[in-house]
Amino acid sequence: MKNNKYLKRSITVIIAALLFGAGILVSSMWDVPGEVSAISSPVEARGAAMARSGLPYFVDMVKSKKPAVVNISTTKVVKHGDFGGAPMSPSDPFRDFFGDDFFDKFFGQIPKREFKSQSLGSGFVIDKAGYILTNNHVVENADEIVVKFSDGREFKAEMIGRDSRTDVALIKIEDHNELPIVELGDSDSLDVGEWVIAIGNPFGVGQTVTAGIVSAKGRDIGAGPYDDFIQTDASINPGNSGGPLFNVSGEVVGINTAIFSPSGGNVGIGFATPINMVKRLLPQLKKEGTVTRGWLGVMIQTITKDLAKTLKLPSEEGALVADVVENSPAEKAGLKRGDVVILFDGEKIGKMKELSSVVASTPVGKTVEVEVLREGKKKTLKAEIEKLVEEELIQSEGKTENLGMTVQEITPEIAKHLHQDLMGGVFISRIERGSAADNGGLKRGDVILEINMKDIRGIGDYKREVKRFKKGDAALFLISRNGNTFYATVKID
Repeated sequence: MKNNKYLKRSITVIIAALLFGAGILVSSMWDVPGEVSAISSPVEARGAAMARSGLPYFVDMVKSKKPAVVNISTTKVVKHGDFGGAPMSPSDPFRDFFGDDFFDKFFGQIPKREFKSQSLGSGFVIDKAGYILTNNHVVENADEIVVKFSDGREFKAEMIGRDSRTDVALIKIEDHNELPIVELGDSDSLDVGEWVIAIGNPFGVGQTVTAGIVSAKGRDIGAGPYDDFIQTDASINPGNSGGPLFNVSGEVVGINTAIFSPSGGNVGIGFATPINMVKRLLPQLKKEGTVTRGWLGVMIQTITKDLAKTLKLPSEEGALVADVVENSPAEKAGLKRGDVVILFDGEKIGKMKELSSVVASTPVGKTVEVEVLREGKKKTLKAEIEKLVEEELIQSEGKTENLGMTVQEITPEIAKHLHQDLMGGVFISRIERGSAADNGGLKRGDVILEINMKDIRGIGDYKREVKRFKKGDAALFLISRNGNTFYATVKID
């Protein structure tokens, strides 16, 4: 009963797309008219009345922008055995008796059958050539992408480029006539409290318009290393993914991406990817189909008030180096654990995420100056930026193949949403089904506080302890889950 109550209270990030095949939820314009005597229609009259009352009026803006917002449906072929259903859980008591191996052994390999899985999302046209922006999770791995306009026109689209790290995708339609387009605005100029409007296709009901305000900027929700979301209370629901978030001038300032929700529906906490981030990716997505990022090779964390006091830092600004990747540009440049990066290539680093962003956007091969605070003194180092590859990003996140899980540093936002006052540990962001971690009872969202009685303060500590594991070992993990602390034993594969 207690667990059920907790589940009702728990908050999860739901990607705002709707998957039908498997039944899974993935997650103002101030119109100030002229003289009243010039008003010639009931709509204009209502607009004038609302303007006089000080209320926002979105009608004209929505009319002009809705045609450029599209519904996106995707289809992919999925194969399953004739007996259907998901694979048995590792903890299922019948797994050893009636698992997949049982049927394969006595009846031969189960033949696979194909069925089509469909999903819905949204997008918006950005130029006359037919380029459309949406979320990567809306179109990823799709065998067919269909774009539908509000006037009923439908087109098949092709994938042009995508970036899973920011959840952005670019698709294109051909053989079209004149297309309505939107203008891309400046998300950096948004202010908290400013009106914004979301247009999309929630739950597949059809094009829907909602309005709200910018609730916060620069949100880190634990989705990845480049989190910098706009938070809004404009209603965003499954199916809105990939749709535009407009400012009061009718410019796109974000791509609606995710929501926090205990039920799968909107509770007034939605997140949009800033359009300025997307604009930086567009040239590469169009030309290369992917995004090349710079790599420094440091694991960093936020400087809290307690850390600043303990380390005798003048402020909480900068990015604290928790570890340095071996043979990385950072190591070659002389960066050390405990350094605080305060300046990178001439740009001030106020927060941890700012360093991730500026490093990623630095051209590969460029030599940059990195200014750090080390033992109270400023020191300038030179680093030649290398290309970020998937293996290096996995290493910085703390993926361990022999455990089958991925961990991340705990940011203040993650700690807040875990409802825990955590002074260390690492957050489990992914668990592979049937892995050593899964079999040991670890779950996504758990916080690892100790491994084999050694404190885990961050990624660096985690990696050092995991490196000591040998096949067949039984590792002792101290876990924090839902406010409770307990030990778990994980047998290393």
